[in-house]
Amino acid sequence: MTTKMLHIPTADGQADAFAAFPDGGGRHPGVLMYADGFGIRPVLREMARELAGHGYYVLVPNLFYRHGPAPVIELPEHIGEEARPAVFAQLMPLIEAHTPERVLRDADAYLGFLTTRPEVSAGRVAVTGYCIGGLLAMRTAAAHPGQVAAIAGFHGPVGVDGPDLFSKLTAQVYLGHAEGDMTPEALGELNRALDTAGVSYASEIYPGTVHGFTMSDTDAFNPAALQRHWDRLLPLLGRTVANG
Repeated sequence: MTTKMLHIPTADGQADAFAAFPDGGGRHPGVLMYADGFGIRPVLREMARELAGHGYYVLVPNLFYRHGPAPVIELPEHIGEEARPAVFAQLMPLIEAHTPERVLRDADAYLGFLTTRPEVSAGRVAVTGYCIGGLLAMRTAAAHPGQVAAIAGFHGPVGVDGPDLFSKLTAQVYLGHAEGDMTPEALGELNRALDTAGVSYASEIYPGTVHGFTMSDTDAFNPAALQRHWDRLLPLLGRTVANG
C-alpha cells in the first residue's frame, strides 16, 4: 500500500490531504472520502488504507485546512465522553465556518485533483462521508452529477438540505444511519423524499448504534456496525466505479 500526504490547490489556498492506493502501478477507481468533524487522524488513515486495499485510490482532504494543517485541533488518542466538551468547543466554530459555499468550492477542487491523478482510472468516482462528511458527500454529488457515480454516507445529517438537493442526484446512494440519530418515522420521511426525487438508493438504520459508530477512537464505536458498513460500501463501489 502506498500512502502520501498531498496538497490540493483550492480557490482559498492549499488543502492538505491523505491518499492511499495499491502498490504496483496501474490506475484505480477514485474515491473521495470526507472525514467526520474530528478530521484526518489515525483511524481515518486506517479506514482509507483498508478501502485502498480493495483496489481504490482514496483521497481524504482536511476539511478545515483554512484553519491550519491536520490535525487542526489537538485530539486525545481516544475521544471519550470526558474529552468531548473541550473538543467540541474548539470544533464547532470550524464547522459553522464551513459554509455551503465553501463546501462547493472545495468539492470542485477535490474532484478536479482526484480525477487528474495519474494513478486514478478514467470515469466517474465515488464519494463517501462520515458524520458531517456524509452531508458533504451529498452536496458534492449533487453539484457534480456527471462526475460522481456513487455516494455512501454513514451516521451523517444527510437530509439537512432536503428535496432540493435530492432532485439533483444521479449517483447511486447508500445511507447507513445510527439508531440514536434516526427514528423509524424519520427514516420513512427521508426515504419517501428520496423516492419522490427518483434517487436510486438504499437507506437503513443500524440497530443498537449511536452517532459515530464507525469510529474506533470514540465511545460510539460498534465493531459489528463497522463491518456492516464495509459489507454495504464495497458492493456499492464494485457495481458503480470498480469497472470504470
